This record gives sequence, structure tokens and C-alpha cells, in this order.
Amino acid sequence: MTYTIAETCIDVKDKACVEECPVDCIYEGPRMLYIHPDECVDCGACEPVCPVEAIFYEDDVPDNWKEFTPINAEWFTMEGGIGSPGGAAKVGPVNFDHPKVANWPTTT
Repeated sequence: MTYTIAETCIDVKDKACVEECPVDCIYEGPRMLYIHPDECVDCGACEPVCPVEAIFYEDDVPDNWKEFTPINAEWFTMEGGIGSPGGAAKVGPVNFDHPKVANWPTTT
């Protein structure tokens, strides 16, 4: 199990969660942040600091945002994905989003 970042992060990317994550498993795309499902240790430190309530334990993702669980995982494994680099600080911001996020209607 892991945590998932959902729709309300799109075009917000507050990054308070990044600062709280003890294992550096939250990566940045152009429009939203993504949690690496294999690097996340399920500590939950990220969830309470998210100002837009975009972070959920995998089993608790609201039904209308269930698609974001595979979106978070696929971002790392899709063609051109970054795989499992072992920490977001090593990678820095990445210049692509999951296709569904890239095509999501603008929220700002």
C-alpha cells in the first residue's frame, strides 16, 4: 500500500508534503506531484500538511479520484518514465506529466 496524490494538486504543487517526506519519495512534474509507490514507506507525514487535501492513503482515495492511484504509479514506469531513482532530490523537477494530468482541464 502507498499514498496517492489526487486531482486537487494539479496546478497547485504547494510542496509542503515534499518537505515532510522522510524518504524523499514525492516527485515533481510540471502540473502536479507524484508519490513513488515503491519508495513510499506509508508513514503518512505528507497527508496532514497538504493544504488542498490531495493526499490519501491508497485505500481511502475518494471514488471520484480512484484513477489517480494508477496515475501516480504509471508516471514512474510509463515510456520515458524515471523508474525508481531512489529519491526525488537526485532527480529534481521532471519536464513531463502523466498524459491524463497533462491533458487535465486547467484549474487556474
